[in-house]
Amino acid sequence: MSSNTPPVAKKVPTKRTHHGDTVIDEYAWLGNKEDPDTTAYLEAENAFLKQQTGHLSGLQEQVFQEIKGRTQETDLSVASRKGAWWYFTRTEEGKQYAVSCRVPADGDAPPEIIPGVRLADEQVILDGNELAGDNAFFSIGTSAVSPDGTMLAYSTDYKGDERFTLRFKNLETGELLPDEITDIFYGGAWSADGSTFFYTRVDDAWRPYQVYRHALGSQEDALVYEESDEKYWVGIGLTRSERYLVLGAGSKITSEVRILDATDPTGEFRVVRPRTTGVEYGVEHAGDFFYVLHNENAENFELATAPLDDPGTWTPLIAHRDDTRLLEIDAFSDHAVVHFRRDGLTGLRVLPYSADGRSWRERVEASERNAYEIDFPEPLYDVNPAGNPEFTTRRLRLAYTSMVTPPSVYDYALDTHELILLKQRPVLGGYDPGDYEQFREWAMAEDGTRVPVSIVKRKDAAKPAPTLLYGYGSYETSIDPGFSVPRLSLLDRGFVFAVAHVRGGGEMGRRWYEDGKLTRKRNTFTDFVAVARHMKATGWSERVIARGGSAGGLLMGAVTNLAPEEFAGVVAEVPFVDALNTILDPSLPLTVIEWDEWGDPLHNPDVYAYMKSYSPYENVDGRPYPPILAITSLNDTRVLYHEPAKWIAKLRATASGGPFLLKTEMGAGHGGRSGRYDAWREEAFALAWIIERGTA
Repeated sequence: MSSNTPPVAKKVPTKRTHHGDTVIDEYAWLGNKEDPDTTAYLEAENAFLKQQTGHLSGLQEQVFQEIKGRTQETDLSVASRKGAWWYFTRTEEGKQYAVSCRVPADGDAPPEIIPGVRLADEQVILDGNELAGDNAFFSIGTSAVSPDGTMLAYSTDYKGDERFTLRFKNLETGELLPDEITDIFYGGAWSADGSTFFYTRVDDAWRPYQVYRHALGSQEDALVYEESDEKYWVGIGLTRSERYLVLGAGSKITSEVRILDATDPTGEFRVVRPRTTGVEYGVEHAGDFFYVLHNENAENFELATAPLDDPGTWTPLIAHRDDTRLLEIDAFSDHAVVHFRRDGLTGLRVLPYSADGRSWRERVEASERNAYEIDFPEPLYDVNPAGNPEFTTRRLRLAYTSMVTPPSVYDYALDTHELILLKQRPVLGGYDPGDYEQFREWAMAEDGTRVPVSIVKRKDAAKPAPTLLYGYGSYETSIDPGFSVPRLSLLDRGFVFAVAHVRGGGEMGRRWYEDGKLTRKRNTFTDFVAVARHMKATGWSERVIARGGSAGGLLMGAVTNLAPEEFAGVVAEVPFVDALNTILDPSLPLTVIEWDEWGDPLHNPDVYAYMKSYSPYENVDGRPYPPILAITSLNDTRVLYHEPAKWIAKLRATASGGPFLLKTEMGAGHGGRSGRYDAWREEAFALAWIIERGTA
């Protein structure tokens, strides 16, 4: 097949019947990854893509050089104190991966560390470049130092399939232990004495369902917990206080927590409170009591306290509010910090308390009376606690950014209430935040709901302008207003960038999420179309290019079916576009877990009919569609490569317009290529395509 000719996928009719509905899927055969015809088809699509976009190579290289030129390649993170060490990472020019390091700790203020200059007492913990070697893909799933600072547990993946191999390194000698454990999942936790490491495994549906205990030097690991309910994931962690191991099991709507004294790793975990459908909760150890963040009779969550000997008995501390979604609680020896969301923005609330002879309950109640929120000056921003591993501290580390302010790391001094800027990510090439401006708009959805929109542009950019409109809208995930170096390549070419904070996300609280899931999922799609129309009607935009990934890729496919005329182009990355067929098949990775998000079309005919009404693959028709670029990865375990492959094949066979392009990374996973230079080059390709669509 000539690369100048669009690939034509063969049609192999596959019949399926559900709830009396018979459907013929002509491209189901693409789901067979081992079929040589599948590989040949994907390679033909890549060849066609290269031919169709070859003229963009100069622009792609230009954008790549812009990204590279604005990035301080030899850089480092702000050091975080943990025990006797300050931990940080370095990046070096010309190297794909970060290097994890540490230096001995002295005092509360982080040491002055200079990019490119190694300290005399600096110790390299883990060098991603050495580990990656010549492999095309490399990822670290776990990197955890034992509480005493002597051992490192780390895991690696060389395929992108998110199955990791766990190893252990003696940080005092630099030697690797012979212990090696294959096929584990992300995360893990040490016991208090560093003798034992807990990790998780996944089942055939890629669900983490088992927790194992590995004693260093042992040949056989003990199964600690196995979750039989296919809707539940499990995970394991160690509290900041290092007092408790916390084993969590959770579905999309329900959770259950078990705790164990971390000094007794072979002991039995005890349940905090048995699972109740619809009740989510998390436990944070605060010295002589627990904090519990939960949603029992509290849609936006409530903060409660509980005694150590009866953690299932909860006493309210911060009551539920309709306008404030409580996100998480971080507990320290003499204060706590509540991360919350209000009016579409994140915030931090500090609860100070002191050991003054009163009972823990009296101290905590006083802390809420004396609580205060930290103020930030910009109209749009995102803030969250970051890098606070030490339980006893008088400083709070936080991360801050906005659409014009590069990611910044602050220490907040609890004694003086001073925000101390430790580092702002350098943006080279003369970047001046004063050249840009950000706005919050509100679009009107078709049912009268006001949908927030975050917008950024150059001050001197003309209006209306070509616009990249981004959206996600699932899992209560919020796309908060943040900074992006690659985005500058659009803004400096006169583009407007906007985020549609559609329902299904969490920007406006739990109700915002509930109104964009299950049988209200169509609100996600109609909200996005309403925002696109609002951007044009109010003079912001002329040509709108839509972009989204994963569940945001479902959004891209759905809005293209709903209103193809509104978009000058669509970029769908690892897109969940064959949603109905995937959620119908419980043998596929993560499907059963997803029924709480989308509904169960396998057993419920109403859910089946509703999902069929919006699933992108099911609803492609003969209308003119905009140009579409779908990007996927062969080893993706979350959204399988065949979903966009089938979608593009059907678009090409059914719709007019286009062109419809498919790009498959043949050696990567859900996050795409792993090295930073490779990732920049791939982003430059997508941006070059977007720039052409916006200026065509």
